[in-house]
Amino acid sequence: MRYRTFPFLASFTVSQMTKNMLRTQWQLSVTTLTLLISVYYALILNYPIYLRFYAIFSASPVVSIPFAISIPVFLISALNIIFSLFNWRYVLKPFFILLTLTSAVVSYATTKYGVIFDKEMIQNIFETNIHEADSYLNMSFALWFLFLGVLPSLLLAKTKIIYPRNVFKSLLWRACSILVSVVIILIIGFFLYKDYASVGRNNSDLKKYIIPTYFVNNTYKYIHERYFTKAIPFQHLGMDAQDSARGAEDKPTLLVLIVGETARSQNYQLNGYPRPTNQYTQDLGVISFRHVRSCGTATAVSVPCMFSVMTHDNYDAALAHNQDGLLDILKHAGVSLLWKDNDGGCKGVCDRIPHESLSPDKSNPLCNGSTCYDEALLENFDNDIKNMKGDRILTLHLIGSHGPTYYLRYPPSHRVFVPDCPRSDIENCDNAALRNTYDNTILYTDYVIAQIIKKLQALSDKYNTGLIYLSDHGESLGESGLYLHGTPYDLAPAEQTTVPLITWFSPGLVKSKELNLSCLQKEAATGQFSQGNLFHSVLGLMDIKTSVYQPELDLFHQCRNAL
Repeated sequence: MRYRTFPFLASFTVSQMTKNMLRTQWQLSVTTLTLLISVYYALILNYPIYLRFYAIFSASPVVSIPFAISIPVFLISALNIIFSLFNWRYVLKPFFILLTLTSAVVSYATTKYGVIFDKEMIQNIFETNIHEADSYLNMSFALWFLFLGVLPSLLLAKTKIIYPRNVFKSLLWRACSILVSVVIILIIGFFLYKDYASVGRNNSDLKKYIIPTYFVNNTYKYIHERYFTKAIPFQHLGMDAQDSARGAEDKPTLLVLIVGETARSQNYQLNGYPRPTNQYTQDLGVISFRHVRSCGTATAVSVPCMFSVMTHDNYDAALAHNQDGLLDILKHAGVSLLWKDNDGGCKGVCDRIPHESLSPDKSNPLCNGSTCYDEALLENFDNDIKNMKGDRILTLHLIGSHGPTYYLRYPPSHRVFVPDCPRSDIENCDNAALRNTYDNTILYTDYVIAQIIKKLQALSDKYNTGLIYLSDHGESLGESGLYLHGTPYDLAPAEQTTVPLITWFSPGLVKSKELNLSCLQKEAATGQFSQGNLFHSVLGLMDIKTSVYQPELDLFHQCRNAL
């Protein structure tokens, strides 16, 4: 009975609260209202930064009580200074309503998942499709957004704001409010400067938790660079590329390049994980590279980076989007190409080659109207290969282990590790259930890879076949309070930056490319690699001669001609 009536009572209560709020009219001076907004942001929406301070204080043998008490006072004063610049008539309400709604979303994501809204994360948000966004919606988020975003916005909308009668008084009151805040900050700085300097110096990430300044600043940077910065002239690379792979009697090379999604190396049986997450490929002769770092912690960064001539250390997103990448250079060399996508797009890397995205039509038993299982990428596989000419590369972009709805990434028949976590608010799942759900996604991806290998084996009489699988980034599953991915790279844990790289080569391709598999297995077990190796490794494996190729970055180079 309680279960059935609770939703009604909750709905009734919220409805009554909303009606009461809409019937009530508050009246506040603009200065008082600005201060109250500052207090709300400092004490409520900035909850994530207090969690961060708590972690810092917990690790410290001595905690300064005055310093701890001063933190919310400092935040209130600092925000009051900033907010006073935006409390003009006709500006205040729409500005702060929009800011409060977006800040509530940011506060939720940072509190629940440890997400930091740096420029890369803002880019990832702008490039996320509607189906990906849907996966983050759940009751926990809805309640948070309602009480911390919608209801405060309604309060603000219903408040009658009293402004000074003339511009001079308006400026005077604004100046006085700012001056008082500045004095408070100076007093705090005078007595507690050493504490602030010490904590700030040793925890430079603190500023990234302040709402709304950090995410607003990075949103401005992204929009400015994306829409208001003069476009970089497109630069063609590898125009001298030539395919020198085979003679007239050799079979063409067929390489399947698989771009994984949100798979972390730590959960791969092939890399020492104690659970059988690679039971489908473990006996197929694959080689797994154990120590591979991603270029970024989000798809919008990692995918363009791994297909560019740049590495993590010198990656420039604007430059990468305005110059030829790996697929373009392969096209220059005459290699036949096709990109098939099941993860919302190729982030620009396939724009100049044939590409297609799966339609999640419910008429397909592998799709549910919003997303498809990755097996759907294998439909028409043989025809796709047949319709290409010469040496060919088929790139498959998986949805893989995309969260937080991990349970939607594998069909019921592949629900091996149980109990799993069939919900999107994963922070509320039991740790073991969450791990089971994620491991099911890894196992299902392994099944898909095994199916592709079997198809390649069946085609080995016509082609020298091979496969390379590389995930875009990893994932946090609650370690250190972090979930999902997208943490700034310099702060990201290994779970988000260490990714699986798996290769498989047919006997024909091994012979054709003079690959020493024993050498490669040794390299895979002990070598240190990154996504920056992909560009040159594929060019080298396909025997593409071009001035942009760097053999020292080709992870196959030293194991060729070494039979």
